Parts: sequence; structure tokens; C-alpha cells
Amino acid sequence: MKFNIKLFNFKRLYIHFCFLALLNIFFSTENIQAKTFSINDIEISTPFEINFNKNKIIDEGFAQAFNRMVLSILQTQDQKKLSKTPLRLIKSMIETFSIQEERFIDEVYYLSLNVSFNKKKVLNLMEQKNIFASLPVEKKIFFLPIIVDKDKDEISIFSENYIFNNWNSNNQKYHLLKYILPTEDLDDFNLIKRNTKFLESYNFNEIIKKYNLDDYIISIIFKENNTIKVLNKINLNQEEDLKNINFQNLNIDNYKEADKLVESLKTAYENYWKSKNEINTSVKISLTVSINNNDNSEISKFEQILDSVDLVYNYYIYKFNNKDSFYKIIFNGSPDHFLKIMKNKNYKFDIQKKIWVVK
Repeated sequence: MKFNIKLFNFKRLYIHFCFLALLNIFFSTENIQAKTFSINDIEISTPFEINFNKNKIIDEGFAQAFNRMVLSILQTQDQKKLSKTPLRLIKSMIETFSIQEERFIDEVYYLSLNVSFNKKKVLNLMEQKNIFASLPVEKKIFFLPIIVDKDKDEISIFSENYIFNNWNSNNQKYHLLKYILPTEDLDDFNLIKRNTKFLESYNFNEIIKKYNLDDYIISIIFKENNTIKVLNKINLNQEEDLKNINFQNLNIDNYKEADKLVESLKTAYENYWKSKNEINTSVKISLTVSINNNDNSEISKFEQILDSVDLVYNYYIYKFNNKDSFYKIIFNGSPDHFLKIMKNKNYKFDIQKKIWVVK
């Protein structure tokens, strides 16, 4: 009799465990909303006429949202490859959308739209096109442009510099880099003047540290006749780099041509930043990880962390027992990169065996 009672209690406990595990499988992994590329504040306006069709306007918003997403996650040389993406394909990648605002003013219809694209579908499309997207990571950086006119033997800094004055005058919503320019400071002015002949080797740390930004670009623009040579001292995510860019037949004393230089440099910096955040979808490693079942909230937390990691392509529970749940994690990167990311999120693993164990 005692044996039967124990057996009954064991079965009830095991059924209860299975129920929790199944809940975890079906509700925490398969039905969780897919990670997305979110594009907000798409604004459209059109005259309110007899043939007014709201659905066509929303479709136009979808196309504009897709175009902005492409501009924000692809480097310039790859953007044209998706310029003719059909609307039906764009709509098939939309996860959700919402109308933020719609108004009629003087017989003109105004629409503001938010659109979220399924990240996995977008990455699959780009992989088919043999192009790699980048994570749309926004970054605040310190930016200081200095013009060295070799013809006149002059140096232009701060407000006497057209590039400085107009750098932030035409920012686009798809730009990821947000530039913080220095305020005019007499000490900084004199410091740069004193180091005019050593600008290529000078580190500018005395100026940069005032702005509490670790990331910066110092752009030294050498002007000689109509030849422009730009030396860029770049520090992003604690990685230092020097990047030289040359322009021929460009007269930056002409405002329109100076604006072209600004646009070209911004594009170069955006491409550089995207190259640092590229998702190599051709690299897909499968990791096997186990986590203890005792605390269902810990499992939910673990899955939320996996959802937040952009390089995690997919994950699922492939088996479980009365002690552990076993995950397959598909990751776009190296095992060491995965461990580094998870360490930053306070997760450590015992990796001595084929199946990694969450500590």
C-alpha cells in the first residue's frame, strides 16, 4: 500500500513537472514574438482626392520603412541590391505595424507609421542575395573636424570651419552615429594651434576627455589645390584605427562641394561602423546548453537573454528530464564570442563537456 502511494505521488509529481516543461517549450520558445528590425515614424502625406485609397498609402509606408531599414543595416555597396524588392516580399517580412497618427489638414492626408520586420526573414533574404546585414546599433561619438589649408598655410577650427558648422545640419533618420561636437573653448583652440605641425601624431586626449565619451573621430582635412586628403583618427568600442580618404577635384571653399564632402565622410563613417557590427549569417554554429529545471523563472530569464542577443539566430528545447532542460542554440559567430556576450549578461558556463552547463 505504501509503495502504491509513493508511486502515485511520484507520477503526480512527474506529470506536474512535464506540464511545466511543456508550458516552457510551447509558450516560452515557439510562440514568443520574433526579434525584429523596428522602423518608426514613417511619415507620408497625400492629397485627399476622390480616388483616395488608404491601403495604397499604407503600402507606400511599408516600402519606405523597408528602404530606411536597408539604409540603416547595409553598407552602401550592398544597398542597391535590394532597391527593387517587390512589395509582396516586403509585406511578407512584416511582423507588426501600427498607425501612430493620421490627420486631415487642408484636404491633405497625413499618416505616421511604425513597422517591425521579422529579423530572421530579413537576414534570410540578404543571405540569398549574398550580402550581410549589420546590427543597427546607434552610437554617440565625439567628432572634431580640422581643416589644414596647405596653400594658405592656415588651420581652421570650430566656428571658423564650414565643416564644423554644418556637420549636423542634414542628419538622416537612418544614420546610426550621433555626433557630439565640442564647444568653442579658448584653451582647446590654443592647444590645437600649438600642435599644428604635429596633428597627425597628436592624440587629442586633453580635449576628448572633457566630453565623457570613449568613442571619437578626429578628422584632419588637408586641403591642397582641389585635392582633399582626410586623415581620420577613429576610436570605436576601444578599437583604434587610422583611415585615410582622398578626394580629387573638390573645392571645399564652395559650399555645395563642402556639403558633398560632409555627406561622403558621414557615409564612410556609417559604413565603417556597420562593418564592426556585421552579422555573418554564413557562420551558424550549433551550441548545446543545459540549465537546471528547479526554477522556472530562471529558465524564462535565460530565454529572455537569448532573445536579446542579436547574433542568436534561433534556439529551442530539444529534450528535458526531471533535472535539466537541454537547448540547441544557433549562433552567428564563434563559441568564444557567444561566451563573451553571455558573460557580459552575467551568465557563465561549464564548457568541459560537449554539453555546456549553465552555472
